[in-house]
Amino acid sequence: MIGKKFATAINCIDGRVQFPVLEWLLNDTHADYIDMITEPGPDHALINGSPETVEAIKRKLQISVESHQSGFIAIAGHYDCAANNISKDAHCQQIKQCVELVSDWFSAVPVVGLYVNDEWKVEVVCSKVVDHVA
Repeated sequence: MIGKKFATAINCIDGRVQFPVLEWLLNDTHADYIDMITEPGPDHALINGSPETVEAIKRKLQISVESHQSGFIAIAGHYDCAANNISKDAHCQQIKQCVELVSDWFSAVPVVGLYVNDEWKVEVVCSKVVDHVA
C-alpha cells in the first residue's frame, strides 16, 4: 500500500448514494481508496445528533486521517433521505455547517460538502481548503 492515497466520505447508509459519492471521490481526488463512514442522515447527525453519535463519527474520521493519512474528506447529504427528509436548501445549509465543523477538527485536510440530487448526481455545495502558511 505504499504510495496509495486515501480519501474519506461521511455518507448516508442509503445504498442509492454510495456509488455516486464513491465515483465522485475517486474521479475528483484521484484517491486509490475511499474510507466510508456511514450514518443515517449524516448531515443532520453531525449538526443535531447526540453527543455520542457526533463523537463516534469523529473517532472514525480520526482513524482514517491518522492511520490512513486520508488527504481529503467529503460530507454528503442527499435527496429523499429517510433519516433527514428536508428540502435541498436545508440539506445544503446543514452540509455547510458540517464542513465547518469537520474543518475545525482536521484543519490540515481539505473538506468538501456534497449533495446527491434527485438524478443521483453529485453536486458540490461548498469546500474548505487547507490554508498553507509560509
